[in-house]
Amino acid sequence: MTEIKERLLKFYEENEIKVDIAFFLGGFFFDILTLSAIDDLWGVSQQIIYLLILGSVLYYDFLFTHGLFQPSRRLGKVWEYRQLIVHFLLGSLLSVYSLFFLKSASLFSSVVFVALLMGLMVANEMKRVQRSEINIKIGLYVICVFSFFSMTIPVILGFVGLFPFLLSIAFTGVAIYGAFLLLKRKIQDQRTLQKSLLLPGATILVLFLAFYLVGWIPPVPLSIQNMGIYHSVEKSEGKYILSHEQASWRFWRRGDQEFYAEPGDTVYFFAEIFSPARFSDSVILHWYFKDPVRGWQTTDKIPMNITGGRKNGYRGFASKQNYSAGDWRISVETTDGREIGRIYFKVIKLETNNPERTFYKDIY
Repeated sequence: MTEIKERLLKFYEENEIKVDIAFFLGGFFFDILTLSAIDDLWGVSQQIIYLLILGSVLYYDFLFTHGLFQPSRRLGKVWEYRQLIVHFLLGSLLSVYSLFFLKSASLFSSVVFVALLMGLMVANEMKRVQRSEINIKIGLYVICVFSFFSMTIPVILGFVGLFPFLLSIAFTGVAIYGAFLLLKRKIQDQRTLQKSLLLPGATILVLFLAFYLVGWIPPVPLSIQNMGIYHSVEKSEGKYILSHEQASWRFWRRGDQEFYAEPGDTVYFFAEIFSPARFSDSVILHWYFKDPVRGWQTTDKIPMNITGGRKNGYRGFASKQNYSAGDWRISVETTDGREIGRIYFKVIKLETNNPERTFYKDIY
């Protein structure tokens, strides 16, 4: 057993970066496969356990690097693998939060946030960064703590917006300051604490605040399940019947993204928006028309109330009778202006009616 252990440690020392990345990706894909609903009690409990274990390991590792902690003989058997534990847990947590954030925003608004995560992950593995006093792992942990609060607080309150976001920032700040006070009792060098703990933590929170102001923080827990453009929307026996001309084999399109408008046609936008149980909020259906000279111009902002609890999401629609031929876009936004999703479509106006045109039906 001792010989096997020595071989494993030698292999790890010789391939440290590769093994760390493998464990990080292992945690990432582990939670992708086991991802539960955002308001699932077991999923939330698992996140809390992971955060507590990860925070404890980082806390004692911080003391260990300053010669203020020595693991017991029993703990020492596990302590040698602490970096692998950290990488696995970070990968697991960041995979959960990345996926929820991606689901809660269109690619256009979430790409910066995900790029930040990826950049920090790569930076964490760079030898130059590892030799510096600035601890990237602390920054990643702060991201995890903020992400946890930014997802659970809106679920508890039942709405999204500025107030839940500021509460998430405040709770994360309290957690950082609490860790600072605990370490302050052990470490007298305040400069080290400020540079290794407060600086990464404060930087992350300032970045999140800036991202919120420009609309780059996805509005979890809301997410678009389906949306599309249709010629008609009818409700019958609790189900929505959607009519479109798009052939079913073109499955990558939602309804009539090339909308052939005959005289008297109405453009319908339909969406399924997921929100947790006991959730009650509003979204804005923001219609844009692309003017050949002035570019994208707002034509309508239609509010739509949503309630949570339905597995496939709250269903709703809006319609427009006065429209011009050309390119259109509809953005589904929160009341504080953050985009959940968007869809593009083109209106092609026809001069006459075709009595033989065929409609296909989608049922939701």
